Amino acid sequence: MAAQETQAAQQSSVSNGEVSSNGAAASGEVVQTGATALDPQQQQQQQQPNAWQVIKGVLFRIFIIWAISSWFRRGPSTPDPSTPAGAPRLPSRNLFPKDTLMDLYVYISENEIFTDFNNTEALFWYQQDLVYGDWTTGESGDGCYEHYQELDLSESVKQNGSTYIHIYFTKSGFHPDPKRKGQYRRLSTVHSTRMLNKYKRRKFLKTKNLLTGETEADPEMIKRAESHGPVEIISHWHPNLTINMVDDHTAWVKGSVPPPLDQHVKFDAVSGDYYPIVYFNDYWNLQKDYYPINDTLQNLPLRLTYCPLSLWRWQLYAAQSARSPWNFLADDTYEQSDEDQDSVKVALLETNPYLLGLTIVVSIVHSIFEFLAFKNDIQFWNSRQSLEGLSVRSIIFGVFQSLVVLLYILDNETNFVVQVSVFIGLLIDFWKITKVMDVRLDRENRIAGIFPRLIFKDKSTYVDSSTKIYDDMAFKYLSWLLYPLFGCYAVYSLLYVEHKGWYSWVLSMLYGFLLTFGFITMTPQLFINYKMKSVAHLPWRMLTYKALNTFIDDLFAFVIKMPMMYRIGCLRDDVVFFIYLYQRWIYRVDPNRVNEFGTSGVERSKDSPAQPAAGDTTAAITDKSEGEKKND
Repeated sequence: MAAQETQAAQQSSVSNGEVSSNGAAASGEVVQTGATALDPQQQQQQQQPNAWQVIKGVLFRIFIIWAISSWFRRGPSTPDPSTPAGAPRLPSRNLFPKDTLMDLYVYISENEIFTDFNNTEALFWYQQDLVYGDWTTGESGDGCYEHYQELDLSESVKQNGSTYIHIYFTKSGFHPDPKRKGQYRRLSTVHSTRMLNKYKRRKFLKTKNLLTGETEADPEMIKRAESHGPVEIISHWHPNLTINMVDDHTAWVKGSVPPPLDQHVKFDAVSGDYYPIVYFNDYWNLQKDYYPINDTLQNLPLRLTYCPLSLWRWQLYAAQSARSPWNFLADDTYEQSDEDQDSVKVALLETNPYLLGLTIVVSIVHSIFEFLAFKNDIQFWNSRQSLEGLSVRSIIFGVFQSLVVLLYILDNETNFVVQVSVFIGLLIDFWKITKVMDVRLDRENRIAGIFPRLIFKDKSTYVDSSTKIYDDMAFKYLSWLLYPLFGCYAVYSLLYVEHKGWYSWVLSMLYGFLLTFGFITMTPQLFINYKMKSVAHLPWRMLTYKALNTFIDDLFAFVIKMPMMYRIGCLRDDVVFFIYLYQRWIYRVDPNRVNEFGTSGVERSKDSPAQPAAGDTTAAITDKSEGEKKND
């Protein structure tokens, strides 16, 4: 299980991103000017995101949809102080009634603000006699219309310029050009604009073989890294886009539309009514289908599809594309990476609906078990009085492992959320040190005469028992296996893998080794259990919850497409836990052994009367102290 705890950090160490249509930059794709800075096994694990990142993303969006629905069930609007006598705002209506006859104008321009209505070359698509809210017309009888055309690519767009799409819906007989006095009407025209191309950041990581100084990177990429710097923003294109007009006639109240729907509902300043909702739907455009715009392209294909959209489905799409409310730290701090977004879409497209529903239910159970395991782990160490039978060295090694993971993800500029979660885990591991060792400050022997010196000393319950002897013996035997493996792995990483520098090599080597062989550190506890012929000292509740989570990981590691190393990691943790279960079965209940509260059945029998009378049984039970009741 120790190896699995590092999966989230590994998955997020290299992430793709984009610059949204309003120019906000997200994390970008990474192009290393040398070979990858990780070994092949770690590369394979970075190719696919963690399954539970996908599932938790779906659950998060379900929560948003539930929150939006709860907003719809709100009571009457609150009074507006700006209106006379605090009168409440009146509900508005849709400016386009049901079955309104409309015309669609689509213009393509390199200007964000469009005014050249007389330019016939800018008119990409003109569709007459659309019926608002009609679901039966169209080429396929579903209310949808499609238009395909190839756009001429100008030099400015080839040089990372932008191109925009301008959508106008007008009531039949009207024109979107405001200069046409007799044909233009403000309340009969709906307008929306969007950038067609999408900007992504490409990061160049200069890596090399630390021994020879050589690199296998493409010389052209090295030259671009030197000319453009460590980060290059490149325009990308996707050939498909859907224009949805939401079939909605809700009596929205201005100022009371719940987020994120309020970003799309536009009210007229004079009449107070709202325009039909035009939504650019690119949710099903996978990031892998985008390709860069460069000098080799002469034109860009574009297929536009117009379709009506129900209010419920629009809520789903709006929730999916909603920006996180916790985006005050950075633009992409709490955003899922593009690969995670694509994984959710692929799971929705390719997964059997029944299996998908089962996945959501089981993932909820997984999250509950994860929380209970964390809670019971804290409770176990907080109330622990005796360390007999517990491997203190494994706790210390866990601190070292968490520290290596934190330094590694900091070196690889991982998402801030992952950094915070790993840092909190490190603080908990440090807290466990205070529970398994006596920690004090030596103010007499200061470091450099300024800082007090930390003194660590084994607790008496650990030293006086045979646990310390078994723990030292287990790590001595373990070192005979780990040191040769560690040395071989370090040599392999130095000879065959390129790195940014010696510091990155040390972190990458340590992290890769812990990810591959970290589960071996769970075996000293097995050795101690074997020597003591007891497992009563283990936190079985926490172990059970973690084991259940591991079994769930096993199930979906083989159902969902995952790297082979991740599947092997799940199985090897299962093997260790089954050994724990076998030890629990063979080491039966022994009244002489110490339980997790530091007491045994023999000690309680000595403190209690030998043969209490039958009439005194009730009194003997009720007169027990709270501590003894807890032990019982």
